[in-house]
Amino acid sequence: MFRLKRRSDYLGVAKAGRRFAAPGVVVQVRRRGGDGDSGGIRYGITASRKVGKAVVRNRVRRRLRAAAEAVLPRLAADGYDYVLIGRAATVDRPFGALLNDLELALQRLRAWRGPRSHHDKTVERR
Repeated sequence: MFRLKRRSDYLGVAKAGRRFAAPGVVVQVRRRGGDGDSGGIRYGITASRKVGKAVVRNRVRRRLRAAAEAVLPRLAADGYDYVLIGRAATVDRPFGALLNDLELALQRLRAWRGPRSHHDKTVERR
């Protein structure tokens, strides 16, 4: 897994238009391709000032980083860029629920390694 570091990468993912908003996190997704760079998972994390002051934003980013490192290597599809956007509820949301939010977002955006059918459930919900 690699981190997105350039602003143009974040803007490219936002421009792709695929996003899912869960109570604890907003996930944006873009499939890479065409330039020969289709391998690996890249992700970025952001939290705007609407979330809170600097201490709160840093805590949101740390929680999202921990969730991404727990979920993305296991379930995220290779060749995609993911941007996780913190919300005000991210700070107080239980970590297990935050993990479920991220897994649900990957399923809904069809950017995960699990079964493609919504009838095949491999992700535990409670």
